[in-house]
Amino acid sequence: MTVRIARVYDPPTTGARVLVDRLWPRGMRKEDAPFDEWCKQVAPSTPLRQWYDHQPERYHEFAERYVTELAAPEAREGLDHLRELAAAGPLTLLTSSKHLDISHAAVLAGLLGKRRPGRTT
Repeated sequence: MTVRIARVYDPPTTGARVLVDRLWPRGMRKEDAPFDEWCKQVAPSTPLRQWYDHQPERYHEFAERYVTELAAPEAREGLDHLRELAAAGPLTLLTSSKHLDISHAAVLAGLLGKRRPGRTT
């Protein structure tokens, strides 16, 4: 299972490309969107995103809070869908974040790379 993360503005790669931000990327027209799906139900909530503000010293706490949010039913459905896409072939999670290594996409990629109890994906 290959799960990558990239900026939505980067050149396209092979495999499924899914935007995982809650907000539409600035400066991008919907008809020019270089991705296959928009899975905003797995994005962090607005209050969590605003609290975090991509401050590196808050990343670990952000990741813990974000994983808790992903347990909500709607987010869980989106996460399961991303797992199915990743099992079918390469998956690239797209975000407009400038700092991929401390983004919610990095947290998602880490979760998708782990096995769920009782599943072989």
